Amino acid sequence: MNNNKIFLCAINNIESGGCSEDCKFCTQSSRYQTDIEKYKNKSFEQILNDAKFLNEKGALGFCLVTAGKGLNDRKLKYVSQIAEKLKKELPDLNLIACNGTASVEQLRVLKNSGISSYNHNLESAESFYNEICTTHTWRERYETCENVKNVGLNLCTGGIVGLGENDEVREEFFNEILSLEPNSIPINFYHHNEALPIPKTDLTINKGLEIIKNLRNKFNGRIMIAGGRESFFGENDWQIFQAGANSIVIGNYLTTKGISADHDLNVLKKLNLKIAKSCQ
Repeated sequence: MNNNKIFLCAINNIESGGCSEDCKFCTQSSRYQTDIEKYKNKSFEQILNDAKFLNEKGALGFCLVTAGKGLNDRKLKYVSQIAEKLKKELPDLNLIACNGTASVEQLRVLKNSGISSYNHNLESAESFYNEICTTHTWRERYETCENVKNVGLNLCTGGIVGLGENDEVREEFFNEILSLEPNSIPINFYHHNEALPIPKTDLTINKGLEIIKNLRNKFNGRIMIAGGRESFFGENDWQIFQAGANSIVIGNYLTTKGISADHDLNVLKKLNLKIAKSCQ
């Protein structure tokens, strides 16, 4: 894959907070007293405005994210309806869904509504998962990823580094991701919140770049640096492209603000990196 072409993606938190799971890294868990905006069913007008704005900035993918362990009938209907409406307004936009654990039947409904990719992160290695979550298993996550591939959706799966795992755990984690043969691997760098039980990461910027290089040596596809990019790398975030990243999230994240899309576009221009015009 040509690393001179950078794939831009955007995410939209269409249902925020109130999750009953105990994921120690997540501000949307109701187990922790995080100060975030909480709501259900963001209006279609808001979502459409966000999609148009970020698509005009170059985002090829637009991800519809909901809080919670997985899909239920209400959530499936809501996401499907939003997807159908968005495809009518922006037919060329690559729609991604990120709605937790999902069955083959549920994923088929999403596919038929216009979703082309499904994002479900493994988060970390199976051997480490019980350290960061106890209310559901890593295996459930892996099985959802298998379901995604079984229905013919593109699979985006990755996770978070900086949760207290060591090099050996990360090596296991990357090998587990690669066993699924995903289309895209999103890597998040843990963004600490004082209300969460996981402390600030002790990873250095150099270590973060080494992690990206290690993954690039194993994977020839799309490596997206997502949440935590700005807070972890700061003014050095341009180095992620030298390390092997060829995709970023532009705009805001789920519960944290991102840097302006125009700033990212200016950085890419200074680096003589072109924005990909197609997901292929």
